[in-house]
Amino acid sequence: MTTRKIKLWDLPTRLFHWLLAATVAGALISGQIGGNAMDWHGRLGLAAIGLVVFRLVWGLAGSTYARFAQFFPRPAQVQAYLQGRWQGVGHNPLGALSVLALLLLVAAQAGTGLFANDDIAFRGYLYSLAGSSLSSQLTEVHELLSDLLIGLVVLHVGAVVFHTRVKKDNLVKPMLTGWKEVEQDAPSASGGSMLALVIALLLATAAVYGASGGWLPPPPVAPTPSW
Repeated sequence: MTTRKIKLWDLPTRLFHWLLAATVAGALISGQIGGNAMDWHGRLGLAAIGLVVFRLVWGLAGSTYARFAQFFPRPAQVQAYLQGRWQGVGHNPLGALSVLALLLLVAAQAGTGLFANDDIAFRGYLYSLAGSSLSSQLTEVHELLSDLLIGLVVLHVGAVVFHTRVKKDNLVKPMLTGWKEVEQDAPSASGGSMLALVIALLLATAAVYGASGGWLPPPPVAPTPSW
């Protein structure tokens, strides 16, 4: 069967993918190290929030195969994929479920981290809004989600390796170059205007600022004791 090359992933989607991978890896490693690395752990959490917000906007206004409407999996599609009958370009139904689960889990992980603490020196950027008791509960949730995130990342990487080695479908190369050889009559990606990109970046920046607590009043200064 003849093949043709199409534009699959736009540059913003590809940059998001690799930046999120690096951010999640860095956050997991710095969280395990602890100590001074927790400062970077917090910064990477803010970056993750910005990236997730960007992807949510880009999923509505990005190019063809980046849009949620294009790859949001329906039960019939999942069944067809499991039976070997699915044909399509971009995320397959199980891959789409993985992407959505990762976005949800990263958002929950970073969100709970904003209120968490390590009982030593680190407190999340919005700790003051939660207080000690709620912060302790959210810290437990944050640690649980960390284990779930590691498991999901391992499954995601394993699926990519399986597709590349067993099904001979290289998923990494298109995410690097943007292009893919396909055996079906599928159009190249279109859409994702500069205006949509600017709006996505502005909303992501606003989300990072809001999560950083920069808008909160400074803590009260302790009174100087008089002798």
